[in-house]
Amino acid sequence: MTAGDPTVRVGLTGVTAFLPERTLTSREVEDRIARHSDGYRPLAGIVTRMTGIRSRHLAADDQQASDLAAAAARSLLERRGLTPGDVDLLIFGSASQDLVEPATAHIVSAKLGTTCPVFDVTNACNSFLNALQVAEALIRTGQHARALVCTGEIPSRAIRWKVRDFKQFVESFPGYTLSDGGAAALLEPVPRGGIFHRAFEADSTAWNVGTLPGGGTMHPRDPEYTYFHADGRRLKDAFLALGSGLFDKALADTGLSWDDFAVICVHQVAMPYLELLREQTGIPADRLVVTLPEHGNLASVTLPLQLATALEEGRCGPGDRVALLGLAGGVSLGVIFLEL
Repeated sequence: MTAGDPTVRVGLTGVTAFLPERTLTSREVEDRIARHSDGYRPLAGIVTRMTGIRSRHLAADDQQASDLAAAAARSLLERRGLTPGDVDLLIFGSASQDLVEPATAHIVSAKLGTTCPVFDVTNACNSFLNALQVAEALIRTGQHARALVCTGEIPSRAIRWKVRDFKQFVESFPGYTLSDGGAAALLEPVPRGGIFHRAFEADSTAWNVGTLPGGGTMHPRDPEYTYFHADGRRLKDAFLALGSGLFDKALADTGLSWDDFAVICVHQVAMPYLELLREQTGIPADRLVVTLPEHGNLASVTLPLQLATALEEGRCGPGDRVALLGLAGGVSLGVIFLEL
């Protein structure tokens, strides 16, 4: 390989997800809020009615984000017949982290037994997608030969269970969609197929629409800022303002239509938002991999879970084209097209 060699094809040669056994139904979410709040109880069934989510996953109390990532990565390496020593780059791409420093990738690496360079990529729900982007670029330029991209998400620990009133419930509501999980993917040079288009876009003026502000330099120690907070309406408006131009251009640049893809994996936060995006982009409903109702909003785990699910169900396989469409707080959009 030569640096920047455009003839190098980088493929996604394996993907798997790991979901904690413990689950929480939307009714149980409402009951938990009522138990912890002084006199406030959500309307029965409101979480499912507003989001389409019936259940989500909860990590065990002694599990960390690195544990979920390591579990997915370990399973993937075993399925591929590889050892930790066969990996020469590990990227942890997640909105969650075990601690502020060092990079959670080091903790994942220690648990797996890899000895390669490691680092984190963090960009809210697009963290895993951006980690794929970085890994592909590093392989294409000859700096690495086999990259393990993994994520572990435990956003459930930032959910506000005790609310004062309806106003605070609404402000905290996007958090009640959140779910825990892990995923991993392998990227390496392939003789044919692989990633053939990637594009990203951001409108950073909307960065404060959805935040988890605690732990940084703004609010280093105040526990009040350790809860996820978002204005759902403003978040939706921010994505509507960005529009579908990035996705439309990806199709135009490649000369493809959505019908040319076996499956189209889209980040999912609520069923009404997913349907709105589908209508905006023209994605056929039968190409989607809908994981939201039973698994909830898994943040950066959402896309690899959908791809792993589609592969397991036989909806796609070698030679098929797959699209990964990311949406993330900040706000940002991303798209990767690949051939399996």
